[in-house]
Amino acid sequence: MARAIWKGSLAFGLVNIPVELYTAVRDSRPRFRLLHRKDESPVQYQRVCQREGKPLSWEEIVKGYEYSKGHYVVLTKDDFETAAMEKSRVVNVVEFVDATAIDDRFFEQPYYLAPTKGSERAYAVLREALRKSGKAGIATMILREKQHLCAVEVTDKAMVLTMMRFAEELVDVSDLSLPSKELVKDKELDLAMMLIDSLTSEWAPDKYKDEYRENLMKVIKAKLKGKEPKLTATDHVPGQAEVIDLMERLRESLGASKARAKAASPRRNAGSRSTAPKRTTASAKRSRPAAARARKARATAKRARKAA
Repeated sequence: MARAIWKGSLAFGLVNIPVELYTAVRDSRPRFRLLHRKDESPVQYQRVCQREGKPLSWEEIVKGYEYSKGHYVVLTKDDFETAAMEKSRVVNVVEFVDATAIDDRFFEQPYYLAPTKGSERAYAVLREALRKSGKAGIATMILREKQHLCAVEVTDKAMVLTMMRFAEELVDVSDLSLPSKELVKDKELDLAMMLIDSLTSEWAPDKYKDEYRENLMKVIKAKLKGKEPKLTATDHVPGQAEVIDLMERLRESLGASKARAKAASPRRNAGSRSTAPKRTTASAKRSRPAAARARKARATAKRARKAA
């Protein structure tokens, strides 16, 4: 059974809901120890003074802020306590915003929020209100003696609290040298849109596997048995350092995508004509603009090929 890493309450307005915080992600890749090549003994790390060249105990170590090269301000435990926020056990929701308005770069580590015994009804009410409104709660909390900005959202039956980065932590995109949209030609854009359309499908996270982890575990198991690992080769197209003819590459990519779709369609659609439910009027209306754009893009691409 999962163990809560934090217990407190979720507060917004005058509402206070007792909750527990649970880890929402896990590292599934194998972990390794550093070993001495000669005898495979584990390697131990030591804290060594750069000037004296000797190991130090924790009692001999302090923390310092380097304000200029080689010059430090030493901070004591009391200094850190002075700067620390008041230790509260509250996720304090200060406002609600449209969930789609939050830049993905702000999101960091997700956790599950679960109700404690007796707070299930209040938890469910807030969860369904968030789901129906499409809003995310922006909150602050103290965790491990640090203040965190976080977002409270809904997935399935759970509320998810995601640690967020503060605005000053993001690198300004203006620091990069990036091309302007004026460089884009209409014909290239149409072909690129057609390629995207041909590769579009429903989001299904279970179909994506960590191939590196799987191969690594096969290597480990094979070495334990003193055998050579049997790995499945992946079909990756080698990258090009420079695109000589972007239009030609887009056409080739589009053709390859259509060929793959055609080859897979008999298996995917076998028997689907008689069993597939009819599309509802609402979904049909939503699909019409996309279909019209695709037809227009195909016609544009056809004219471009004739002109070339």
